[in-house]
Amino acid sequence: MVDIIDGTENVSVHGIFNWILLLAIFSIITAIGNYIGYQHPMTDSLIGMGILSLITLVGVWMERELPFNISSIIYISVIGIVLAFPSMPTSAPLLHYVSQVELLSIVTVFLAYVGIGMGKSWDEFKALGWRAIIITILVIASTYLGSAVVAHIILTLTGVPA
Repeated sequence: MVDIIDGTENVSVHGIFNWILLLAIFSIITAIGNYIGYQHPMTDSLIGMGILSLITLVGVWMERELPFNISSIIYISVIGIVLAFPSMPTSAPLLHYVSQVELLSIVTVFLAYVGIGMGKSWDEFKALGWRAIIITILVIASTYLGSAVVAHIILTLTGVPA
């Protein structure tokens, strides 16, 4: 069985269709979670997820089509920052709709997808052994700690009390 998105697909009609399908399913489930868990309007959440999905799709396309060896997360971040920059005409509507999407709703759907993926390759995961679990925990903890340190420094430099 072929994965919907395995990271090796070229930019083709089939590959783009798979990304759109995955992002649409992801967006609908996240919007439902926003509505149930946070009482955000379903239409605003869907529009917000549509914006995030479009930015993601463009970033993935740029990673695969541009001749630079740059990760799609960099492209996605830069596109989002530029579109949300206060002097951009896209800033106000983008911030309104994207603010209707709660991070925990996105993370919940993403972790469910990862869990399904892990279930499909459980034998491969078991072959990695206990060392992989320790490394995974250390990577997640280090990422969290690093993010907290950077956030604290930025908040301190901007005068926000910590």
